[in-house]
Parts: sequence; structure tokens; C-alpha cells
Amino acid sequence: MTLRHFLTTQDYSRAEIDALLDEAAAFKRSPRGQQLAGKSVALMFFNPSMRTRTSFELGAFHMGGHAIVLAPGKDAWPIEFEAGTVMDGDTEEHIAEVARVLSRYVDLIAVRAFPKFQDWAVDREDNVIKAFAKYATVPVINMETITHPCQELAHALALKEHLGNLQNKKYVLTWTYHPKPLNTAVANSALLIATKMGMDVTLLCPTPDYVLDDRYMQFGYQNAKENGGSLKVSHDIEEAYRGADVVYAKSWGALPFFGRWEQEKPIREANKHFIVDEAKMALTNNGLFSHCLPLRRNVKATDAVMDSPACIAIDEAENRLHVQKAVMASLIGQR
Repeated sequence: MTLRHFLTTQDYSRAEIDALLDEAAAFKRSPRGQQLAGKSVALMFFNPSMRTRTSFELGAFHMGGHAIVLAPGKDAWPIEFEAGTVMDGDTEEHIAEVARVLSRYVDLIAVRAFPKFQDWAVDREDNVIKAFAKYATVPVINMETITHPCQELAHALALKEHLGNLQNKKYVLTWTYHPKPLNTAVANSALLIATKMGMDVTLLCPTPDYVLDDRYMQFGYQNAKENGGSLKVSHDIEEAYRGADVVYAKSWGALPFFGRWEQEKPIREANKHFIVDEAKMALTNNGLFSHCLPLRRNVKATDAVMDSPACIAIDEAENRLHVQKAVMASLIGQR
């Protein structure tokens, strides 16, 4: 059997995504089980986490498994990922050894590794998690790199819980202001899952510079075509919000300015009005609002929006626990 990883939902069919969501809903109804009894998962955090670490650790525990948390460069040796490098710098061991040794110890390896934010041509290759997948002999799970597939599933489950059938629901993925340029991972993933679920998706952003990487745009167009939905880009706030069933907010840096953030800063500063507020939500079709969290209140969205019944961000955050159980159980099941 070919070893299967969970690196991106784009590797999974719509039927497989639906099956994972059904399994996650079952875990939500009955949280405890023995699917990971006697099994273990190594959680590799190259970047900080709150929801991801908590939900993965608890998810393994709820299924009878054990999670080991490692932070390379802090409580574990710094890791080298380049092939053929002369390791005379700060790194102490190579991923070729790390992944294979961990595979002898644990049954799953999960990795969180953000971009370096210096060169998008390099970061878009997602080399850290791909290297784990290359050398590991156990399944590897993406806990967020340049995509965030676990967040995708949690988001989709929350939408299904509130809306039922998602087919052709109007979905707005809106850029919002943030004082710092952020990773595009959640935006990439929101685009992927919304189009995979057959929704009519509008990517709303201030200028063409904020359109997502062409790889994810093309995946979005492909998903929309295959699942009976649509995808378009808009820079018109009122047009995008009008009649929306879902508004999903996220800030991200403009890729043409990647690594040159000071040059992008004036553009971001000029578009603070992209904040999600009551006036914009009033244009929707009694639309739902969500965000992956953490969210800076009154920067990305107002208190009134966050505290309204339309906000399902907490439901989405809870669902991280359930969908990740479904992913871990499915990957363990193949071994």
C-alpha cells in the first residue's frame, strides 16, 4: 500500500473530504474512542501555536493515543533541510535522519512550519513538510505551512452545521487590514475548501497585488468547475458583500512585495476600511461570519461582528478538535 499523507486537501477527492467531515461529525457526537490506542504522534512545532497544539494533543488523548510535542531549535536540535549542504552552521542534524528516526518511534508525524517570508519563490515550495513526507515512513500531517488543511476541514464542518448544503452558497473570502504582513496559508486553504464544496466564491481584496498565488487560484478554478461552483476576484466591497451567505475574513501579505514589507505597508495602511463591520454584514443575506483565530478585534472585525449570533468562529475553532481526530484516525487506519 502506498503511504498516504495529509499535506493538502487538494490531494483528496470531494468524496474523501465529505467522508472526513462525516467522521468528524461523528467524533463531535461521541468524542471518546480507542482509534489511537497504543499509538503515538510527534507534533513538530517550528512556530507558535495555541489551538493547533491543544486540539492535536487532546485529540490523540481522546482516542487513546499519546502526543509528543517537539520544538526544533528550542527543546530539540535545529534541523537542516537542504540536500547536499555542508552542515557547519547552526543546524545539528538533517531531516533525513530526523524523519526516519521519528518514524521508528511514532505512528504519525505532524508538522507546523511557516514560510521564512524572505523569498516567495522558495517558500511556495513548502520544503519543510515535503522533506518530512519524503523521508518519513509513517503518515505526515500538515498543521499549517503555506496551507492549513486542518483549518479548512474545521471551517467546512462549521458551515455545514449552520447552512446544510453548501452548493452555490455565496462565499466571500475578504482580505482585512493587519499591522503586519501575514502568511497566505489560511486564505489559500479557504479558497481551496470553499471551491471544493461547490460554493460560489468571491475573493475580495484591495488591489490585484493581493490576489493569491496562481497555483491556488488555478486549483480554485479547477475545483469550482468540478463541483459546480464558481470563483471570481473583486475589489468592490459592496458588490462582494451583497447577498453573501458567508463572509470569511483573513489578512495576508501581498506576494509581489514578499520580503519587502515596508514597500507594501502604505497600501495596507490605506485599506483599513476593509474591516468587517455591521454595515458590511448588513449587505449580506443574513450571512455567517468566521475567522480562523487569533483575531485582532476592531482591526480585522469589530466587536459587534465578533459578538453577534452570525459569528461562528468559536464553532470553527472547536471543530479543529473533531476534524483532526478524523484525519488521525483515517491515517492510522491505513497502517
